[in-house]
Amino acid sequence: MYVLHNDIAWQLLPLELGFGSGQTCWRRLDRWQQADVFDQLHRVLLAELNAAGELDWSRACVDGSHIRAKKWGADTGPSPVDRRKTGSKHHLICDGRGTPFRYHHSGQRKRRHPDPCPGRRHPSRGRTARAPADKGYDSNPNREELRKRQILPVISRKGAPNIKGLGKLRYVVEQTFALLHQFKRLAVRWEHRTELHDAFMSLACGLICWRRLRNHRS
Repeated sequence: MYVLHNDIAWQLLPLELGFGSGQTCWRRLDRWQQADVFDQLHRVLLAELNAAGELDWSRACVDGSHIRAKKWGADTGPSPVDRRKTGSKHHLICDGRGTPFRYHHSGQRKRRHPDPCPGRRHPSRGRTARAPADKGYDSNPNREELRKRQILPVISRKGAPNIKGLGKLRYVVEQTFALLHQFKRLAVRWEHRTELHDAFMSLACGLICWRRLRNHRS
């Protein structure tokens, strides 16, 4: 969490705060990610939010965000929005209130929706569940996957005018990306291995859910 918040190099972790060597902490992060610790924590917190009625199932907002990648590795490539410098892309799906459900990490040119929130299907409380997304996600496979889950894709067609009012539906996911990138380690990718960057991403999603659950209970 200290590295996630401060984007500090592992070898510079302050020993006076009780941290071990940077290599020890890095290896622990790797083991916990392999054991699916962070994703399981995120799922538990989502279940708690759902039980408290704090999830808006009327829509699932999808978007992507480019980040600079300082090291080449899996899921990196020339960024189309950063003068072709090496980068990666975060894809995120969240509920109507901006609570992060799932994310997907890819190279710059791959654009598909992240997997939906795991677990049982949740009712939409009498409203049709929708998935607003921009033209980058306009593909038949994406639409088919959403319809299989009884979700209406609200995605503008490439080469056609944007759907009126789509921006008002999608703004919540932009807010969620802003929250995620307040964690300095996620604003720039330093990890060569995708799974280590994913560990930080999953932990950040869990922390956002935990804060919302704490605010609900206070």
